[in-house]
Amino acid sequence: MADRESVNETQNQIALQEEYLKSFEDLEEGQLIEGKIVEISPETVFIDVGYKSEGKIPIGEFEEPPRLGDSVSVVLVRKEGKSGAVVVSKSKADVKVFWKKLRQAFQDNQPVDGKFLRTNKGGFEVDLGHGVIAFNPISKTDIMRVEEPEKYVGVASKFLIERLYSDNKVKIVLSRRGWLENEIERKRTDFFANCRVGDIVEGVVKSFTSFGAFIDLGGFDGLLHINDMSWGHVTRPKDYVKKGETIKLKVIKLDTENRKINLSLKDFSPNPWSVFEEKYHVGDTVRGKVTKLADFGAFIEIEDGIEGLAHISELSWVKRVSHPREVLKVGDEVDAKILAFDIEQGRVSLGLKQVRENPWATVEQRFPINRRVTGSVKKVTNAGVFLELEGGMSGFLHADDLSWSKKVKNPASQFKEGDTVEAKVIELDNENRRIRLGVKQLSDDPWKELLATHPKGSVIEGEVTSVTEFGVFVRVFADIEGLINKSNLGEQADETEEAALAKFKKGDRIRATVTDVNVAGQRLSLSVKEYQKTMQRQEMAKYIQNERDESKVTLGDFLKNKGNDSFGS
Repeated sequence: MADRESVNETQNQIALQEEYLKSFEDLEEGQLIEGKIVEISPETVFIDVGYKSEGKIPIGEFEEPPRLGDSVSVVLVRKEGKSGAVVVSKSKADVKVFWKKLRQAFQDNQPVDGKFLRTNKGGFEVDLGHGVIAFNPISKTDIMRVEEPEKYVGVASKFLIERLYSDNKVKIVLSRRGWLENEIERKRTDFFANCRVGDIVEGVVKSFTSFGAFIDLGGFDGLLHINDMSWGHVTRPKDYVKKGETIKLKVIKLDTENRKINLSLKDFSPNPWSVFEEKYHVGDTVRGKVTKLADFGAFIEIEDGIEGLAHISELSWVKRVSHPREVLKVGDEVDAKILAFDIEQGRVSLGLKQVRENPWATVEQRFPINRRVTGSVKKVTNAGVFLELEGGMSGFLHADDLSWSKKVKNPASQFKEGDTVEAKVIELDNENRRIRLGVKQLSDDPWKELLATHPKGSVIEGEVTSVTEFGVFVRVFADIEGLINKSNLGEQADETEEAALAKFKKGDRIRATVTDVNVAGQRLSLSVKEYQKTMQRQEMAKYIQNERDESKVTLGDFLKNKGNDSFGS
């Protein structure tokens, strides 16, 4: 029984061997076949390819140390060599496998490995192995613009094959940029698929903008906004992160539609607003730093993350502040009082003037009506002059209150900033916080004196200051000028008003009758005609008196004397 089993086994082995030999006969020289490592010597690796003898391969053709039992692809060079043994080649098989993989990679748009060999016109030569050199245009080398091509030489990377043949010749064109873009998109897609708001991620600070910093999360960017760097006021992103620095950040927003990622650094520390009410109360005086000036007020940081607004109306009791820059500058440290706050909105209202005594509370005691004061000119306008008084308070000196007799049309012609001026308090408006001053009130009103000494109907003498087409101006008393209308210059019937006006010139001394004194309106009206009539009446009375005394006076004598009368007599 045992002999019979032995015979059957021998017959099976012979049958298998014949089958192997028959299948081997079907192979053609140059064909790629699979073999198995059956023996390894210091210089040679023996491969069983299913033939009556093993193939031999120099150990130097293996990039990695061979191991017994490993499968190896080889090319059948000859079925029988000179010694009758089968001749195979691993190196030729490697080339065949390489080209097979290369074509497959091109068809499937899959990356291949390569190394930048050298630069040439327009790009780089890339070594793909097995003696195959490809071309990578410089525009398709990197995501960023290539500024220094030499830095890429020697760098190993992956590439996409854009072209394999041209004009039936091998002409391989690669795109490393295409592979990088695919990798970035793959990583970004993976990020959005697996990351959630609140996750901690790690990235490298890539670049800065005025509104924050871009963080490289692995080829794609996330934004660390300036408002998310700190709970406090941030003016310079570079003060919080450094370019090239690797940092941990918290994901606070994921916009899957627009593929945008917002990151936060401040969320690693507690929100200071959560404990605000424990630390601060309305009425507290706090110290802070001015961070920003706006038309409507100043922003003041009282601690990291807590920024309050001092409205422009809360900056000073005494100054009319048009812009906060007039009293503050960014970086100033100031004391302020908490006026109100809103935790939900993250707002604090501050007042700077409230930490000082309100000078308007005692203004009536400090600046009573008629008090003489001295101030420094701070501003000159067409309407008048602003004077800074004691305690920083401001008073206004209107142009109408500069002189009793002169109309000042341009205060800048008499005052400049820094001048010291003496004036009198003439009006207080506590409700609107205004102090009105006057210079002319330092002396008595000459118009009242004029009215007292020269009432209507009295005669006054003065000097012609100007002659106009409508009359003559005459200075009569304390620089007060009166007007003689041209219709009141004379009474001769045959003389026109223009002829009467032509008799006068600047500097003439003249007498006239006061026809009106308007103290409130500061207007004085005079008349030569009325003066002449008055003189005539006096002369008439004189001659009538003489007639009584001398008992004989004719009308001709009176008229003769009247003709000898003249202005200024």
